[in-house]
Amino acid sequence: MVKITYIEHSGKEHVVDVAVGLTVMEGARDNNIPGIDADCGGACACSTCHVYVDPGWAGKLPAKEAMEEDMLDFAYQPGETSRLTCQVKVTPDLDGLVVRMPEKQI
Repeated sequence: MVKITYIEHSGKEHVVDVAVGLTVMEGARDNNIPGIDADCGGACACSTCHVYVDPGWAGKLPAKEAMEEDMLDFAYQPGETSRLTCQVKVTPDLDGLVVRMPEKQI
């Protein structure tokens, strides 16, 4: 298990344990974290699991693949550290990861 901090747009923090092998989206879903809708269930077919990765963590994640880049075009106000949580696999190296939710998911 690794600890991941999900921060709602309002600033409310949720620090939860997520099993290695799940995605960051599945960790949010399994822990009832508000702000990550995950409408497509992790198929990278929507952008409703969009987050901003804390800048200190952005360079530690695997590179975005083309499909994720394409789907981020549909996200609400994507930024430099934007990721789709369904595309980020939880590994031991992600212990302490911090992600922030946008104001809304579209």
